[in-house]
Amino acid sequence: MIKEIYTAAMGMLPQQTKLEVTANNIANASTPGFKRESVFERNLIDARANFYNVQGDAEQNDPPIGSYTDFAQGGFTKTDNPLDIAIDNKNGFFVLQDEQGHEYLTKSGKFRITTEGLVVTSDDKMLMGTNGPINLQNALTNSKGDYEESNKINLVITQNGEIQLNQASLGNLRIVEVNNLQSLERVSNSCFITTDGTDFRNLDKEEISIKQGWIEGSNVNVIKEMVEMIEVQRMFELGSKVIHTNNETLEISLRMSKFY
Repeated sequence: MIKEIYTAAMGMLPQQTKLEVTANNIANASTPGFKRESVFERNLIDARANFYNVQGDAEQNDPPIGSYTDFAQGGFTKTDNPLDIAIDNKNGFFVLQDEQGHEYLTKSGKFRITTEGLVVTSDDKMLMGTNGPINLQNALTNSKGDYEESNKINLVITQNGEIQLNQASLGNLRIVEVNNLQSLERVSNSCFITTDGTDFRNLDKEEISIKQGWIEGSNVNVIKEMVEMIEVQRMFELGSKVIHTNNETLEISLRMSKFY
């Protein structure tokens, strides 16, 4: 009977993980560049082996479950904002850098200009060009610093990633292509970092395809995620009922086995 309770519990833990992943996907359905997470289950025999080899209660690492990121391209939405940029390449990523010099890869091409002239994300990570962080300081010398409040900026990003400000070239966007996408490690809803096994390279100008004034949206299908969430909830409830029934049966057995 204890075995049945453990088996049901092992079935519930993956369902709980699926529920959390699905909920996060739905929450980020409108996040630019978000890539949905998926969950897969490994062989239940592995889980049984874990129970025999690991002392004490089952840990979070024991359930036969794993996750992976679906890097399918999201839909493109036209915004006409010069600071909205999309990469027309499934394996292509923008390169960002934080104040500590750490680099990140992202599909989210929604940027803004700081008072210092840096092109940054909503969390202040700097957009990188081939020569370092992109800086438009010269164009903001006599403005209030806000892109929307300055009508003296004519920012153009060509299809091959060249940055032109008031018809003067400032260099090129740094776009990298990752060959083994599953080697990337997610660090936020829209940012990834490379690992030791990541195979990537900087794209040449001729290989880059940029859409200025467009944004790549999330690749989450809300209807599909909602259907999956309902199925997961039902499976979780089924496991809960199995545990409850076995627990009641166990209590009855214990009462009947007592000697007075």
